[in-house]
This record gives sequence, C-alpha cells and structure tokens, in this order.
Amino acid sequence: MVGQIPNWIGGQERTALSSEWFDKLNPHNGELLSRVARSRLDDVAQAVEAAKCAQPAWADTPAVQRGLILHKIVVAMQQRQADIARVVHLETGKSYKDAFGETGGAIQLGLFYASEGQRLYGRTTTSGVVNKTVMTIRQPVGVAGLIVPANTPIANVAWKVFPALICGNACVLKAAEDTPATAHIFAEIAHSAGLPAGVLNIIQGYGEEAGAPLIEHPDVGVISFTGSTFVGKLIAATAAKRLAKVSLELGGKNPLVVCDDADLENAVKWALLSAFSNAGQRCASGSRIIVFDSIYDRFREMMIERANRLKVGSGDDDDFGPVISEEQLNGMIAAIERARQRGAAILTGGCRLTDPGHERGFYLAPTLIENIDPHDEVSESELFGPIAVLYRVKDFAEALALANDSPYGLTACIHTRSLQRAIEFTHKVQAGVAVVNAGTYGSEPHMPFGGLKQSGNGTREPGTEALDIYSNLKSIAINQ
Repeated sequence: MVGQIPNWIGGQERTALSSEWFDKLNPHNGELLSRVARSRLDDVAQAVEAAKCAQPAWADTPAVQRGLILHKIVVAMQQRQADIARVVHLETGKSYKDAFGETGGAIQLGLFYASEGQRLYGRTTTSGVVNKTVMTIRQPVGVAGLIVPANTPIANVAWKVFPALICGNACVLKAAEDTPATAHIFAEIAHSAGLPAGVLNIIQGYGEEAGAPLIEHPDVGVISFTGSTFVGKLIAATAAKRLAKVSLELGGKNPLVVCDDADLENAVKWALLSAFSNAGQRCASGSRIIVFDSIYDRFREMMIERANRLKVGSGDDDDFGPVISEEQLNGMIAAIERARQRGAAILTGGCRLTDPGHERGFYLAPTLIENIDPHDEVSESELFGPIAVLYRVKDFAEALALANDSPYGLTACIHTRSLQRAIEFTHKVQAGVAVVNAGTYGSEPHMPFGGLKQSGNGTREPGTEALDIYSNLKSIAINQ
C-alpha cells in the first residue's frame, strides 16, 4: 500500500497544486504507509468548481435513477468488500475482521439510501382556498461539504456521501488525514460504478489547510461535520457568517449506568465493549461507568479482571487495536497522568504498551480509573481512547443525576431488570440515544443519530432524518 494518495477531482486523480505531500504512518507498527496530497485553498476551489459544474445534471437525474446508480455503487462495494476492509485495517490498525464488519455496515447504509430514491417524499395536502392545490417537494441544496473523522473511516464516508447524493447534491469530501486511502478507494469504486464525474470529489489534507477553505467557500451550501466539539463550534461560527446549512455530530462522554438489579455478567460484557472496542475511538464510547454502591466492589473486581484479559493488537483474535496516531496517544497518556497527580486511582492500564509486540505501534493499555471528581478533566473531556472512569452512586436518582451532569449528551445506557427504571431512564436521560441492557453504541442505517448539549447542533444522521439536512423543502401552490 506504500504509495501516493492524491485528490479525486472531476473524476480524476490530481496531486495537490503545491506538489507537497505528508506521511501517513501505520498505527500498528509506525511504518510509512503512504504519502498523502497536502491540499490547500486552491485545491479546494478546484473541487468545489467540479462539484458545482456537475451538480445540475445530477439534480436533473430522477431520484429513482440516482438511487439505481447508488445501488450499483453498493454492489461494487460488496464485490470489493475485502479490498476496502484491507485498506481500513492498514490505515486504522484495527483487525481485518472488524474492518470487514465495518465495511459491511457501510454497505447496508448505502443500500438504505439507494432505496430512498423511490421514497424521496414531499407531501400533498389540502388548502383553505377553493380550486387551490398545495404540496411540498424536496430539492437539493447544491454542493455539500463533508468532513469526516478517522475512527470508522468507511462507515463515516458512507454515512455522509450516500444521503447527500440521493438528494441530488454534488459532494466535496475532506478525507480524514489519518485514513486518506479509505476515502480514495470509495471514490474510485463510485466512479467505476457509474457515478458521473464531479459528483463526488475527495480532498486530502489537514483540517486547517483543506477543511477550513471548504467551510468558508461561498458555493458550499451545506456542511456536515463529524468530529470534536471544539472544531464543531468553529465551523458553526464560520458557516453562520454566510447562513450555510450545518450538521454537527460532535463529541460524547457517554454514561453507562449499572443498577443493583442488573445482570452483572451482561453489564460487564457491555461496559467493556462500550469502553474499549475500536480502542475507545467512538463518539459513543461508554467512558463514564456509573455503578450502584451495593454492587460497586463486585463490579469493579469483574471489570479489572476482564480488562486485564483483553488482547490488544491488530489481529483477528485481538479485542482492540492501536489508537490512530502517536500524537493522540501522547495526549491520552498526559491526561491520565494529570488525573493521577490529582489523586485518581488507576485501576489498570494507564500506560503505553512497550513490549516487543507493541513497541513500534500506538497502543494504550485498556485503562480504568476511579476516585475522580465528576467535573475533572478526565470526566468531561473526550479522550477518544480506551479509557473509562468508574463512579459510585447510592441509588437510581443519583445515577440519573450524574449521567446528566455532563456537558455532552450523545448516548447513554442503563443495565437493569426493572422496566420502570428502564423507561424512566430512557425518557429522562439527556442524550440523543438511550439504550437498555446493551452498549452505548450501535447506530443502524434507518435510525437517527445525534446528540444534545455539546454533542451536536440538533441535526440527525443517518435515517430519513438526514434527508432534511441535504435537501430543502419547497412549498408549491397551484391555483386553477
């Protein structure tokens, strides 16, 4: 895979106009994986112009026909699922098995939105005026600027590109700098499957150099961003200056509550998965584990024992892999050390793995922390790694209050055998997603996903709700 990853503009590969490149390293072993086009404002301008030129013809293509083309992309992804998974595996360090499953999820999402071409509903209704017919129709926004993170790269690309395309928009996708080849292979597959040139364009590069010009471009009508709350606020402020539509799916510090009547085996299983799967690199990661006092000691003992049994590596027999970059890893270790200095107890992990099987990669041991204030940095900052904090509470009321005592509100979970507790929690927890007796993650293509407070601006992707982001409603009145 070592080679150069260029931009994809107007149906063609293009190097950055500066002829500059940056290195992408393999998170598993630190070796050079590829060199990536370092794009800037002029490259973004080229991509937006290509999208702007291609969009009218794409919008004029009937939605059913657009759906058929998207279905061809889905079929091509099925045929090349192993190739895509291999790229994801190399770029992220996650196991090939997990990368293959993630690719399958992206395929399912593509199939859902391809079918929406037959259901791109407006509505007809009645008027209070004689001989007048009123209705609404959906129309594309125009050019969609899409910015994705690297944690689940092919799923993230599909999550944004498919709904934007089915609505008749042309896209400029700013690929995550840590997973450039994943975005590139998607564009290559889409083009080979019959997507017209210019309808999907991929820009490689750093956020401040390639992402910022995309957000600022006056011809980009809608911006969809998944990433940190800090960057999301900057995007919202920039887009507001020109009244561009914005969808923001931001960070999370998601609570997983374990009640005194919970099935502890099941709760421990899901707490571990929520905290550590995908190396904790999920906006929906269960990083705040809130446990009733009467079962706290037993639960903590089980969590420590199971966490110490987790296998860390990039093989199919491993439980999770490395974090995406050394910079991210060093930031996590520094945050853990600051917590330790403030009196936190590190129950397990808390350090970089330096044994012969991990020393060259970006591996953090699964980390459990306790004795930390609910408003400590570790409690309120999204660390985006395999790090979780345990909190002791006396009862359901205190658990719910602590779950809601957070600047974020993305996902939440409760483990209980009580139907009453489950219903009350799901209704009262301040989160966009609430789960009973499972994990804090697990979005499905047909279900809306998004958060409250610092976790987003209220929009929802995917599901049919995403169509509201990528289309405008027009009201039509016909008088006879």
